[in-house]
Amino acid sequence: MTTSQLILVYLLPLTAIWGYIVLHRTLKERRALKVRQEVEAAGMTEPASLHPLINPDYCIGCGACVTACPEGKILGLVKGKARLLEPTRCIGHGACAASCPVHGIELVFGTEKRGMDIPDVGPDFQTNVPGIYIAGELGGMGLIRNAIEQGRQAMAEIAKRPRGGHGLDVVIIGAGPSGISASLGALSAGLNAKTIEQDSLGGTVSHFPRGKLVMTAPAELPIFGKMSFRETTKETLLAFWEKVITETGVQISFGERVDAISPKGTGFLVKTTKGEYETRAILLCIGRRGTPRKLGVPGEAQSKVVYRLIDAEQYRGQHVLVVGGGDSALEAATSIAEVEGSIVTISYRSGGFSRAKAKNRDKVAAMQAEGHLRVLLNSNVKRIGATEVEIEQKGEMITVPNEAVIVCAGGILPTGFLKSFGVNVETKHGVA
Repeated sequence: MTTSQLILVYLLPLTAIWGYIVLHRTLKERRALKVRQEVEAAGMTEPASLHPLINPDYCIGCGACVTACPEGKILGLVKGKARLLEPTRCIGHGACAASCPVHGIELVFGTEKRGMDIPDVGPDFQTNVPGIYIAGELGGMGLIRNAIEQGRQAMAEIAKRPRGGHGLDVVIIGAGPSGISASLGALSAGLNAKTIEQDSLGGTVSHFPRGKLVMTAPAELPIFGKMSFRETTKETLLAFWEKVITETGVQISFGERVDAISPKGTGFLVKTTKGEYETRAILLCIGRRGTPRKLGVPGEAQSKVVYRLIDAEQYRGQHVLVVGGGDSALEAATSIAEVEGSIVTISYRSGGFSRAKAKNRDKVAAMQAEGHLRVLLNSNVKRIGATEVEIEQKGEMITVPNEAVIVCAGGILPTGFLKSFGVNVETKHGVA
């Protein structure tokens, strides 16, 4: 066999393999670019919370971050560089940053256009006020797994503090995932702790509509052990938390709201609706929603106006208005629309549901096309009457029959509460 023949024998297969790799990568990049262009056209470019910031000067285009993302193709390669394709679907897992071999990804809060209010918290979860710590959603970490881990780690830091003196070692405020984890950590460390919850077990999850699918991931709880859910329902997850509380014997005071926190000696005095507690440390595990954001329109004080959906079935046969454009609004509207006899209208101030997950947007679009939902974009509620609501849309006033209003406009960060005892709150614009 001649030299030229030998070259052909080896060169042709290599050329074919290389050609396939280039073609495959080109097709993937075209699909990624198309997704990004569709997202930009829809105005869905602003991530809701913690998200990756990719340094193109570091990125080598290996695609490790694309593969690592557990939420699907949120990241993709465009022109040989990783890009965040669908920002509104990112929920801050952080797997992308961990997988990057050149450390070219940083997890940040907010963007240049939309800031995010974050309390001043250090690597040890301690705020600018020594002795006051924050874990979980309030610090910007809404993912259940991350909240559990933060609660555990924050309590480990608190356990390092000197003990002794009068009062408690720590008061834990909130019994969501981070609060439960922290309470177990305090019990494991032998700390004299008090856990307070103004509402019910489970935090934000307890406010989800019945049957809502909750996404989570395996996590380790102190004392109890591994929590191995990947996909589950609200009811199953809440039942799991009840099991944890029962089997570990951890004590939580429900229906107790904190009214004030003030310095006392080397620690703090926590005043609640049920009493007063002296403590050397405080761990805040409260949510970011704080007080529900209201519309500020005439008629909003009526009892038919609520700020979260509990049971879609209660609205059977009623005219219902849902206000908002996030996942909670879309899920509430579609859940009620599935109930026989219900007539549902969604009013949203923007031109698209940019903050909602794709599956929720798709469901709304399908139900709208089938005539089960009325969608009023670029609209604002002006008045809530006893039997109707008035909505302004592009300069035109629309009157809609109404028996119930659900406002899903998010909540106001409890900035005033935090500042009342000295915790600084900073607006982040695309920084860690």
